[in-house]
Amino acid sequence: MAKEEEEPLSPMARIFQSSGADYCTVIIVGFKTKINPDVILDDLKQSVSKHPRISSKLAEDGARWIKTQVNVEDHVFVPDIDPDEIGDQGDKFVEDYISRLTMLPLDRSRPLWDIHILNVKTSDAEAIGVIRSHHSLGDGMSRMSLILACTHKSSDPEALPTIPILKRRENVSHGLRNTGWFLSSMFAIYATVRLIWNTIVDLLLLLSTVLFLKDTETSLKGGAEAESNAKRFSHRIVSLNDVRLIKDIMDMTINDVLLGVTQAALSRYLNGAHDKTNENGGTSRPLLNNIPCNIRVRAGVLVNLRSEIGVQPLADMMAKDSKCRWGNLINVVVLPLSIGPETDPLVYLSKAKSTMDQKKNSLHAPILYLIMSFIVSVFGAKIGAALFNRLLLSTTAFISNVNGPTEEISFHGHPIAYIAPSVYGHAQSLLIHCQSYADKMVISIAVDPTVIPDSHKLCDAMEESLKSMKIALFGKELLINEQVSVRVNNMCK
Repeated sequence: MAKEEEEPLSPMARIFQSSGADYCTVIIVGFKTKINPDVILDDLKQSVSKHPRISSKLAEDGARWIKTQVNVEDHVFVPDIDPDEIGDQGDKFVEDYISRLTMLPLDRSRPLWDIHILNVKTSDAEAIGVIRSHHSLGDGMSRMSLILACTHKSSDPEALPTIPILKRRENVSHGLRNTGWFLSSMFAIYATVRLIWNTIVDLLLLLSTVLFLKDTETSLKGGAEAESNAKRFSHRIVSLNDVRLIKDIMDMTINDVLLGVTQAALSRYLNGAHDKTNENGGTSRPLLNNIPCNIRVRAGVLVNLRSEIGVQPLADMMAKDSKCRWGNLINVVVLPLSIGPETDPLVYLSKAKSTMDQKKNSLHAPILYLIMSFIVSVFGAKIGAALFNRLLLSTTAFISNVNGPTEEISFHGHPIAYIAPSVYGHAQSLLIHCQSYADKMVISIAVDPTVIPDSHKLCDAMEESLKSMKIALFGKELLINEQVSVRVNNMCK
């Protein structure tokens, strides 16, 4: 037998697999046709050995990957399902099945992944594939690159999916670049001072969060038990074109829009006592503001630390010394959320952009990554995981966004309807993950049902918030056009 190949885990991977923070990812893939399990098994038998992560197991000390032989049949599960027994309750069956999975640990004696094939019709798909893996295998960017490498365009079964190209927004306007050296120098000094100041403030807030600064106790915030409780997953598919429309009109990024929608949705949910019964009259009446004053709600947001943003080709990510290498090259930025009722939903967008602009002009994430790497290397992964866990326990939610394929894709003749990734094992009761797919934006929500009993209400709030912003934008545009028309008419008189 050949000598086993070993490779060390990255610092964040060691944190994710530590006993204090055992994180797993779940990718729910909806298919437009029933799934043929034999096709899945045949493909895995041919390709699994080509990828070092999915053909390696963890060493007993949790610090190294060890190359091993993979028996694919041990990793693929096809439960015997009676469609007549399920009836029209396919969505509930899938949610219950995946929720039970979150209570079953992955077998550490073999590679840390498995696939579950559920030939159950749901509201959005004819069948469901559930890909479960340990977060130490790689982050969302890594997993999406693997999915794109294993699939083809639905419109052209011989062509690989188009890799979405993302460019960083420039912080310096074209006009400033063309100014004289003095103004350019002054702006550079200002930008540097701002960067240093924002970084210092963020690091001090981070230290305070780890030590004592906690979010307000609300109906969204869980406790330490959340990481061991079963999770429930639900999703909602909205129009990516609507998100882009708002982005273009408001001159912001898609991440800004999604954060604004999240703030509006959480405000709706916390103010959700609009249907509370009036104790005096016994009738239902809306409550204008059921949210406490000076409420503190924050979210941990995952940040990609690679120099190349967006999903990259798998071959590039697996190449030695790659700048966009496979793994967990991510860290967390703590974002304060603006929670409260607003008469104009566009206010949530403006506040989101302001918050995001400040965080973009900060070195908080890469510095924190270096700090966590130092702690893991000197004090061990258990201490690093404990500190990371305290950060999550002090905040309310977790938010992530990954861009996906720009067109619909298929896996060996199985066209995909949607992709909804999420995570469990974290010490929070709420995780919101957004995933673009063709012309769709899939909003995936994971909750601790002991804290948030109905995750579908949050999905409704996200969808309604996006619609209200679109309506408000159209109303604003019509008002502006009407004002312009009046001015032109007055000038012609």
